[in-house]
Amino acid sequence: MNTKPEVWLRGSLANVPALLQPVAHVLLQAREELELLMNAFPDELLWEKPAGLASPGFHLRHLTGVLDRLFTYANKEQLNPKQLDYLKTEGKPGENLINTADLVDAFSKQVEEAIRQLKITNESTLTEKRGVGRAMLPSTVIGLYFHAAEHTMRHTGQLLVTVRILLDGK
Repeated sequence: MNTKPEVWLRGSLANVPALLQPVAHVLLQAREELELLMNAFPDELLWEKPAGLASPGFHLRHLTGVLDRLFTYANKEQLNPKQLDYLKTEGKPGENLINTADLVDAFSKQVEEAIRQLKITNESTLTEKRGVGRAMLPSTVIGLYFHAAEHTMRHTGQLLVTVRILLDGK
């Protein structure tokens, strides 16, 4: 159990622009919760889908992939072939990252990369338009960052429920 206050109650994060502090706080909070939740989670349950819910493995891969993709769009870039391949396989156990510890580590590293990008983001660019996906659906830099944060926390909550169901049934 974590006895520290939530990340947003611990003060500002060094070198993260003021308007992006909430995004960084959410990503770091999700990482802490995920690391606690998945500590010692049995690998054999990683791809189980209780009651048809998405598996813990899917949530872990999806969390990592979405952060990567949304921050790529915020950088005014399109997805590369490696990212597109990752997207196609998020719901399946792969040859790499097939255990819980590896998936948690991959998410943690993606959060670090996201925080690094937030630190170098000029606040004056936050309202700049960005296209999402091949269809170039309209968004903005701040829209992409905000969605990355809320989407991360949504899947963290879903993962929490799925893991509890799986562990209670064990």
